[in-house]
Amino acid sequence: MSRLFIYYSHTGNGDIVAETLSKQGYELRKVIPKRDLPKSFVASIFKGGFLAGIGHKSKLVGYDSDVSAYDEVIIGTPVWNGKVSCPVNTVLDETDLTGKKLAFVLYSGGGSAPKAVKKLKEKYNCLILELREPLKNPDELNKLGQL
Repeated sequence: MSRLFIYYSHTGNGDIVAETLSKQGYELRKVIPKRDLPKSFVASIFKGGFLAGIGHKSKLVGYDSDVSAYDEVIIGTPVWNGKVSCPVNTVLDETDLTGKKLAFVLYSGGGSAPKAVKKLKEKYNCLILELREPLKNPDELNKLGQL
């Protein structure tokens, strides 16, 4: 079975999840927005949270939306203002996930993202894992065994 992890990482949490999944045989596809958030943590929270709250889709650098070669697709995203990140909004808009075994990995400061989970469950019938800052809490990575 061919498996792919598509993810966005602003603070490194997605990168540590990707590293772990890579060791489990997942191919990786990191999405990079054309315009990244401000360097200041506080400014990035406000801007990212506002844009995610209105459902903004980021323009991505060289994103390949073709997942036809994969049986399983996992999408990783930070949670901003209770929503998936703007780069992942673009991924969900541009990628045909029909017929794929699908799961989401959400990483956030609180470890719980009920609004994001509810919205994703309304659209996709799949497993959704919530991780509390896996970069700072490496034990959270054990949850990936559920995939």
